[in-house]
Amino acid sequence: MNKFEKIYLDLEAKIKDNTYQIGSSLPTENSLANTYGVSRETIRKTLKLLTENGYIQKQHGRRSVVLNHTLYSFPISGLISYKELQKDQGFKSETHLIKNELVSVPPSLCGKYDLAEDELFIHLIRARKINGETVIIDEDYIRQSIVATIPDEVALDSIYQYFEEELGLKIDYAKKEFTAEKANELDQELMHLKDTDYIINVESHVFLEDMTFFQLTSSRHHLERFRFSEFARRRHHF
Repeated sequence: MNKFEKIYLDLEAKIKDNTYQIGSSLPTENSLANTYGVSRETIRKTLKLLTENGYIQKQHGRRSVVLNHTLYSFPISGLISYKELQKDQGFKSETHLIKNELVSVPPSLCGKYDLAEDELFIHLIRARKINGETVIIDEDYIRQSIVATIPDEVALDSIYQYFEEELGLKIDYAKKEFTAEKANELDQELMHLKDTDYIINVESHVFLEDMTFFQLTSSRHHLERFRFSEFARRRHHF
């Protein structure tokens, strides 16, 4: 491991344990170089890595400002389960099951995807907590004609792992829509928001490999705790 990587890990730990608090400034490059007994060039490499990973904002002529590192990044285009995201990003979380019931076709799906009027859906509501704070409320409607039942212990773990590994379903793609919405009663109750606060709602219509619609998901995110990111490359037309 290079010197700048070791210093990065030390500074990262100090930011995470609030030795350097959000909004405060790190010591100057000269001060850090003296503290760690390295060159300013090594410190610059460390600060560059901290910047790239969202821990600081380097401002010209000023010290490095510590950013809100409690934000969690969600991919825009990917189809990934919450458990997979948690593993990829390395944050700890707990899930609370609010509802697991059978309901009729959700109003927003009436007349779509050739659904029968008497079809039943499994209705799940789960609250995702990080550091004791509810930051996501996931609401799912899954066609019972495709998934007969979802045990509570599965809902508390990973429904996608259950769908793919236990039921052998081939989940292929989703159509997503992102909207800013006023916090509803459940958002206000579980995320401690006001009726004037907003959340980001990510609605996904999920399809199997054979293009069969099977799941509607509404994932409601605390506005101040999450960011949505994607790698974008410029398309050249010449």
